Amino acid sequence: MSSQVYESKKVLSEYLAFHYGQPDELMPYDFGPKDALDFPKRCADLCLKHFRHQEGAPSRALDIGCAVGRSSFELARGVDQVLGIDYSQSFIDCANRLRDTGQVDYELLEEGDLFRPALAQVPQDIERVRVTFEQGDACKLRPDLGAFDLVLAANLICRLHHPRQFLSQLTRLMPRPGALLVITAPYTWMTEFTDKSEWLGGRRDEAGDPVTGFDGLQKELSLDFELLQSLDMPFIIRETRRKNQWTVAHATVWRRR
Repeated sequence: MSSQVYESKKVLSEYLAFHYGQPDELMPYDFGPKDALDFPKRCADLCLKHFRHQEGAPSRALDIGCAVGRSSFELARGVDQVLGIDYSQSFIDCANRLRDTGQVDYELLEEGDLFRPALAQVPQDIERVRVTFEQGDACKLRPDLGAFDLVLAANLICRLHHPRQFLSQLTRLMPRPGALLVITAPYTWMTEFTDKSEWLGGRRDEAGDPVTGFDGLQKELSLDFELLQSLDMPFIIRETRRKNQWTVAHATVWRRR
C-alpha cells in the first residue's frame, strides 16, 4: 500500500489543494478551523524564523518529503538553493511543472463524480529557479547530496519504513554547527507504512512505560542536536467539499550542535 498510495490522481489533487488551495476553496463556510490552512507555508515560515545564514557560501535547504513543493518554494524566500525530494514520482513531476511554468491546472472533488476546476499557482514574487526537485527515498538518500544549512521534514517521519535510518543520515547532511532541522509529525504510526519494530513512539518499552514519538525523536537526536522549540501546528486536507481531515502535527525545531 505505502509504495503506491501517493501515486493516484485523487491524492495528487488533494495535495495540490493542501499546498496551493485558496481559503474559499478549502473552507467555503463562515465557520471552521481556518488556522489550519496554509500548513506548508507555515512550515517554511517556521524554518525561516530560526534560520541563520552562514556567510561565505550560498545557503542550502533540503525539503525532504516535499510532496508538490509549496514549502520548497517558500523556503526560497530566504535560502539561496532549495532541493525538494519526495518518494512519489507523480508529486515530483507536478512540482517540476510548477517550477517550470508557475502553475498547474487540477480538479477539486466536490462529491461523487462531480469536480470543479482549480489552479495551483506559485506566488509570483518567489524565484522558482532557486528550487530543484528530484525523486528519492528518504531512508536511502544519495551520498553526494552535499551539506545543508536547513532541513525540513514535514509529516514524514511516521510514513517511513525505517525512520531511524532517515534520522541517522542527518549528521552527514548537516555537518556544520548551527544548521537548522525542523520536523513536523502527527505521530500516526501505522503498520501499512512502518513495521511496529521500527516505530519511534506509540508503543510501550520493555518496562511497560509509554513511549511517544517525541520521546523517540529526543532519543535519536539529542546527542547531535539542541531542541529550540516545540509547538502544535494544525493542518487540514480537503477530501470533498464537505469532508476534511483535520490533524494536529507536533513541530520540533533543532539546532546542530
